[in-house]
Amino acid sequence: MNDTITATPGTGKRLFRYALYFKRQILIALVLLTLAVCAEMVGPLLAKRMIDNNILGIEKTWVQVTEGTAGSVQYEGQSFKRIDRLEPGMGGEGRLSIVQEGMKFYSVPMELPANSEKKVQDGVLRLTAEDGGMTSYPVTPMSRDDVYSFYEPELNPLLLQAAAYFGLLVIAAFFTYGQKLMLQTTANKIVQRMREDIFAHTQRLSVQYFDNLPAGKVVSRITNDTEAVRELFVAVLANFFSGIVYMVAILGALFILSPQMALFALPMFPILVLWIIVYRRVAGRYNSVIRSKLSEINAMINETIQGMSIIRVFRRQHSTAEEFKQMNEEFYSYQIKLLKVNSWTSHNLVGVIRNIVFLAALWMFWGDDLGKAVTVGIMYAFVDYMNRMFQPIVGIVNQLTNLETARVSAGRVFALLDEPGTDVDTGNMPRYKGEVAFEDVTFAYKKEEYVLRNISFTARQGETVALVGHTGSGKSSILNLLFRFYDIEKGKISIDGMDVRDVPKQQLRQHMGIVLQDPFLFTGTIASNVSLDNPDISRERVVQALKDVGAYEMFMRLPGGIDEPVIEKGSTLSAGQRQLISFARALAYDPAILILDEATASIDTETEAIIQQALNVLSKGRTTFVIAHRLSTIRQADQILVLDRGVIVERGNHEKLMEYGGKYHAMYQLQAGESVSVNVS
Repeated sequence: MNDTITATPGTGKRLFRYALYFKRQILIALVLLTLAVCAEMVGPLLAKRMIDNNILGIEKTWVQVTEGTAGSVQYEGQSFKRIDRLEPGMGGEGRLSIVQEGMKFYSVPMELPANSEKKVQDGVLRLTAEDGGMTSYPVTPMSRDDVYSFYEPELNPLLLQAAAYFGLLVIAAFFTYGQKLMLQTTANKIVQRMREDIFAHTQRLSVQYFDNLPAGKVVSRITNDTEAVRELFVAVLANFFSGIVYMVAILGALFILSPQMALFALPMFPILVLWIIVYRRVAGRYNSVIRSKLSEINAMINETIQGMSIIRVFRRQHSTAEEFKQMNEEFYSYQIKLLKVNSWTSHNLVGVIRNIVFLAALWMFWGDDLGKAVTVGIMYAFVDYMNRMFQPIVGIVNQLTNLETARVSAGRVFALLDEPGTDVDTGNMPRYKGEVAFEDVTFAYKKEEYVLRNISFTARQGETVALVGHTGSGKSSILNLLFRFYDIEKGKISIDGMDVRDVPKQQLRQHMGIVLQDPFLFTGTIASNVSLDNPDISRERVVQALKDVGAYEMFMRLPGGIDEPVIEKGSTLSAGQRQLISFARALAYDPAILILDEATASIDTETEAIIQQALNVLSKGRTTFVIAHRLSTIRQADQILVLDRGVIVERGNHEKLMEYGGKYHAMYQLQAGESVSVNVS
């Protein structure tokens, strides 16, 4: 069965609907994220203010003021205060400017014209005006103490703003922790619900679905694919949400900082969108194949572990390893293809684009007409904001692989959830008598390939009906239809006159029991495998069922008695012991219809005798169907149906069929002859 499934257009909407189950938590996380981003975005604005107003602010014009004026600076016997901090009516005619050249500072007793290029050389300040004219002024070198005296009024504002910057970082960290905890906890809840939904849906699927899809592939969808979806909510969406919020906030801050530079950053948004579209188209195909190959590998591993004894007996280890190696090579080759795509579109490319943006910004805004309004603080804040903007871009780009993997995996999960199933019916049905009638039943697993043709018989309450015939004659198909593992299209099957298609499947099976040739045991104990942890089946009932099949004393000799642990499939128990547990399980449920599907085929003669003895008592009052290759075990059956290629060719009890001398007689004589031959040898 082809397991390559891609994400459909509706996959995103269905994932969104799962997220809506926890919309309150997600909204809280987004609010915390927004607060964290806002707190972080104030930082560069504070840094810009500290640089332009406090650090580089001493290069502004200073005005002479009365000695003792608050915030004034003493220099060469006079008091000066920055022009931008003067109150109305304050200040005299004296002016002072400070010029920095390298690590040295110089004073000029005048107000320097704005937008002019300054250069100090040989104790002379040369100013180059916009029109190219040049003027010179003598300057006075300033000592370290003189420079410090001009910086001293800025120390307290600097410390306050630095403390505010640190406080904002702490607040942002607190909000970031809260949003990550909330978002990731919610993501795990979403995937927990999805896993519960898909596992519950497997209980509603028909047996036919599992016939066509290996168990390993089903397991892969419940575990690996849902884990990939978890990564979508935990990592991918967290990065996308935070990245988008960060980028929008940074763009808003850039507009506040400098509209011209904000416009310069705008093209990053369409570039990112185009980037994601191109990546998804290329990588989506590879991811689809990768998830399919992983599913096939899981299926093979599951099959290999279950058939390990057969592989070793027939010395198929090498060929099995070669087959696995080939599958693993194909998986590896597609991973390498995806890795190459990721390498081309990874954060390295983001770094290249970032550097190009910085170079273009410096070229456009430095020393140009546009650069007149761009201060050192603005340029620092721009570089800081752009670095912050590229961080979420890198985060989004690095999550594109996980995004596509999760989308493909979600498509596979939803494909399983879309398989038609039957809702589990929790209602109860009164115990029916168990009179079964097949009326002209014809059935095919595949269209027109009929395995049963015009089957008609009646099994009355308390009767034992045996089905015999060669392999492929249709014996098991009759019981599959009775259990409604499959539904017929032609004919009718009824129990106590009720058409089985009119009864919910779970209620119909409530009063049926089955013992298979290869019984399935669950991890637990012997007692739990009899009751299947059904609260309606008491401990006393379990013990009685084991006693009825003659197995109680046998199991009580084990170290744990009937509480002896049973590991996967009961591999530590003998075939006979496993069969007795399965038989006791069926009897503990007190079925109206009991089905034995080759139940004695894999057990020894002594155990078979114990079961045969129990059957004579337990078959009373219930309808029993027996499929048997050992014809000696069905001699006491009330009715024997002989099938050949889906058709009942003979019917009757043992004596009648032996007298008839047909197929049954020939089969019985053949088995009797083999038995004699074995005994003689």
